[in-house]
Amino acid sequence: MKTDIILAGVGGQGILTIAAVIGFASLHEKLFIKQSEVHGMSQRGGAVQSHLRISSDPVSSDLIPLGRASLILSVEPMEALRYLPYLSKDGWVITSVVPFVNISDYPDMTMIENSIIKIANHILLDAEKVAKECGSPKSSNIVMLGAASGHVDLSFEALRKGVEMVFGRKGQDMVDANLRALDAGKTFSR
Repeated sequence: MKTDIILAGVGGQGILTIAAVIGFASLHEKLFIKQSEVHGMSQRGGAVQSHLRISSDPVSSDLIPLGRASLILSVEPMEALRYLPYLSKDGWVITSVVPFVNISDYPDMTMIENSIIKIANHILLDAEKVAKECGSPKSSNIVMLGAASGHVDLSFEALRKGVEMVFGRKGQDMVDANLRALDAGKTFSR
């Protein structure tokens, strides 16, 4: 078993939280994991990305080669486009459709969506809307993780355990809110 995941977004969208949940879930299932992350100017809305390599065997490198990612999970649509060269031929792109417009020449959303739907395996999701509907407006990143849950080669129960580990110190209400978001996102997984 081997899964290579690229997480993408901009600062403040919870990319590193998704990585932590997946990390704890991987450890829960006694898998090997390597992670690399680039924070950019994350506090100013700059690009943030993380490479996660999960395997039943030891992992040598934390960087995913071009054309080898099993999954690109992006909480920002333009950032999903940035990493398409890393996607394997049978890989999945799962992205939010809500742009974080932090530049004056942000591309047209129709162009972005048309580029993504050309990928055979894709899920486009308004994660912010889903997060609000489940009563947890700040957990759209966890909604996205739920939508990707069928493509990370981890059990959903392990992902739930990861959420509990990451949010446990913030209290049971925070854990419950993020578990609702994870469950809501799972309904979009294919």
